[in-house]
Amino acid sequence: MLDTSARLLRLLSLLQSRPEWPGRDLAERLGVARRTVRRDVERLRSLGYPVSSTPGVAGGYRLAAGARMPPLLLDDDEAVAVAIGLRTAAGGTVSGIEETSARALAKLEQVLPARLRHRVSSLQAHTVRVPREVPTVEPDVLARVAAACRDREQFRFRYTDHDGRTADRRTEPYTLVSRGNRWYLVGWDVDRGDWRTYRADRIEPSTPNGPRFAPREPPDPDVASWMERRLGHEMWPYRGRFLLRAPAERVAGRTSGTVEPVDERTCVLTLRGEEPRAMAIVVAFLDVDFEVLEPAELRDELRALGRRLLSSRI
Repeated sequence: MLDTSARLLRLLSLLQSRPEWPGRDLAERLGVARRTVRRDVERLRSLGYPVSSTPGVAGGYRLAAGARMPPLLLDDDEAVAVAIGLRTAAGGTVSGIEETSARALAKLEQVLPARLRHRVSSLQAHTVRVPREVPTVEPDVLARVAAACRDREQFRFRYTDHDGRTADRRTEPYTLVSRGNRWYLVGWDVDRGDWRTYRADRIEPSTPNGPRFAPREPPDPDVASWMERRLGHEMWPYRGRFLLRAPAERVAGRTSGTVEPVDERTCVLTLRGEEPRAMAIVVAFLDVDFEVLEPAELRDELRALGRRLLSSRI
């Protein structure tokens, strides 16, 4: 039988592993009487763990939220996952949490067993982060947006668009999406009557929130895919379509464009970009025969590219 201290740690680990435990199940797991479980629960309460209980034969125990953060028990994989997450957050895109993440990571690594500390250190030693100048978002902004999504309250804010113009917006917030190095709010724009995406780093929340609203059906069951398509149209104004004399499987994976098979020997490639010149270069480097379907100015760009290549000295 486990001694009292080891049993308390085991009991705490069980309580943290799922929302509620029947008393008889805890007693069976620990190999003790239910009376002993009740005494151990009282010991945890005296240490500051807010364990609530439901009386009766079918009663159970739940580790509730308390006024302060008690120590947590993590298994090996959980501890490594938390450490990796803290390392990432220390150099992430949410401003103001870098130092906090570093402090929390230092505390965690101090108590990690050597075998786990070695796993985390190995990952850190053999991982290279490419530094990028990306805009950061304040944690309070993310928290307020998330709370409005949770409470189904109209969210009011001042928004700065791509051209630096500001305007007051009202939206029925649906969810936050983390995409690469940026955070986005997806919501129903009340004034425009349409689903929109907003970069969180360009949001300046207003106080207070608006009235509560009834949830709408999202624009797509897969909101992340919908947002990708939406951002593609907003960020890249030009679209080019090409008929490629190659099977789709030969082209797929070699370009960020959309590849649609026509038959076993041909496919249609759709590219989006800031200007036709960039698309002309992309399709030229695929090293397959092609035909421009649209737009017409792409033909001019490709002809100009061909002339420059032919006139260059090799």
